[in-house]
Amino acid sequence: MHDPIPTTTLPDGRSIPVLGQGTWRMGDSAARKADEVKSLQLGLDLGLTLIDTAEMYGNGASERVVGEAVRGRRDEAFIVSKVLPSNASRIGTEAACARSLKHLGVDHIDLYLLHWRGGYPLAETVAAFEALKKSGKIGAWGVSNFDVDDMEELLDVPDGKNVAVNQVLYNLSRRGIEYDLLPWCQSQGIAIMAYSPLDEGRLLRHPDLIHIAKAHQATPSQIALAFLKTRPGVISIPKTGSADRLRENRDAMDIHLTAEDLAALDHAFPPPKRKRSLEMI
Repeated sequence: MHDPIPTTTLPDGRSIPVLGQGTWRMGDSAARKADEVKSLQLGLDLGLTLIDTAEMYGNGASERVVGEAVRGRRDEAFIVSKVLPSNASRIGTEAACARSLKHLGVDHIDLYLLHWRGGYPLAETVAAFEALKKSGKIGAWGVSNFDVDDMEELLDVPDGKNVAVNQVLYNLSRRGIEYDLLPWCQSQGIAIMAYSPLDEGRLLRHPDLIHIAKAHQATPSQIALAFLKTRPGVISIPKTGSADRLRENRDAMDIHLTAEDLAALDHAFPPPKRKRSLEMI
């Protein structure tokens, strides 16, 4: 019997699971598409109902994979997609959203993000997000790869305080946001969505992580995900096309790290003692 997947609450009151599914590079290979669709569907079966994608991923190919996976199951899924900064003008954002909706085959996106900061004024992008929200084409909006100064500037534009999520690189080996960005977002009620929570697999070879995992009869990836589960308001979105790895990710939510475990992780992966530049992949 599994423990329930913990949830975090968005500013609009919706609860979403703290473990979802990433889709970076899904759709790149036609030969893998059927397996990728099945993987996302298994994730839905296991309760990993949040699926993250973007118009940039495969130039819409990833969104098409997601659309096929949720066909007939739209009400079970919480879909996240992103607009490229080069498209993030008032008109461009609305046009990009329309394309994403078509790729996904749905009538609304649950959470729509600015993929990273570009040249268009934040006020213009936010105005587009608010118009999309008013029309029912998106449920909420957020940003990605924004540091504290960007977030503070965002909150100063009209309706900027409606931001729901900031998606950033965050994992055991990349803990820079813990110095300022994570506590700042927590204080504002803005969720952090952690992309690459396994550091693209590099974490899995770390000897200290392997040692802690063995003590729990778990895998290194499960400990890495269990660590992020201890951070309030943090959502992890690991990407996998493997059914076994999906089940492994789900089982990570049953692991409860002790104070001793967390101290050992801090020793192996020291938290930041000063401000660091926001990392990106």
